[in-house]
Amino acid sequence: MEGKGAVQERFANHKICVLVPTYNNQGTLKSVLDGVLQYTNQVVVVNDGSTDNTSEILKSYTFLNIVSYDKNQGKGWALRQGFNRALELGFDYAITIDSDGQHFAEDLPKFLDKLEEQPGSLIIGARNMDQSSVPGKSSFGNKFSNFWFWVETGLKLPDTQSGYRLYPIHRMKEMKFITRKFEFEIEVIVRASWRGINVTSVPVKVFYAEKANRVSHFRPFKDFSRISVLNTALVTIALLYINPRNFFLGIKKKTSDRPFMTSLSTLKSQTR
Repeated sequence: MEGKGAVQERFANHKICVLVPTYNNQGTLKSVLDGVLQYTNQVVVVNDGSTDNTSEILKSYTFLNIVSYDKNQGKGWALRQGFNRALELGFDYAITIDSDGQHFAEDLPKFLDKLEEQPGSLIIGARNMDQSSVPGKSSFGNKFSNFWFWVETGLKLPDTQSGYRLYPIHRMKEMKFITRKFEFEIEVIVRASWRGINVTSVPVKVFYAEKANRVSHFRPFKDFSRISVLNTALVTIALLYINPRNFFLGIKKKTSDRPFMTSLSTLKSQTR
């Protein structure tokens, strides 16, 4: 097993931080942060307007980079603010981990391994959605999201809704986004793919607490409605702009790569 010091060195060498967006997860936040700190102290926490004891908990972690504001704005906005802070601090990558305790910090090295295999990629931690503890709405939502991601990008991924991800924020800093809530995590991977960033995945473990103890800020009707509107917009853009652009760029590349065309150009230049 790789030692703690070696993992910390890899985080430093690749300029990677861990980004923890949090909203009213006082019951699990401390254990999540303590778990992450076993692997790296390069951590950015975004307190997205929590109204519980989150602010008091964070007072014990003054050595971390903390972004905090009073009014809850949504997970997408929290991630965007975290990306901005990470870039200001000189990081090139950010691994996002949810503060509700469903992700395991021990999976962090898997993202490092994958990044070293495929530098510059956006890496999604693919959960095992077939296990019995996975809520039915999460399983359905994931299949729904995977399908529309494939329609919009032509890529098939096993889990497009996981919040456990590695983002190449240095390659994303010029990208513009329109969403602020949960649907941001769909928009960002679609736009990243359109920009030519490799989007891939790595298997990770997931824990879902018993229903009575589970804290979720996902609002099925409102958030599914937002996601549906976003997918409608993204599909329209894909059909009217992205797909035709890629088609013509592909033709142009194939034409420029043809030996016959190269020989013809050489022949013309020699006969002038």
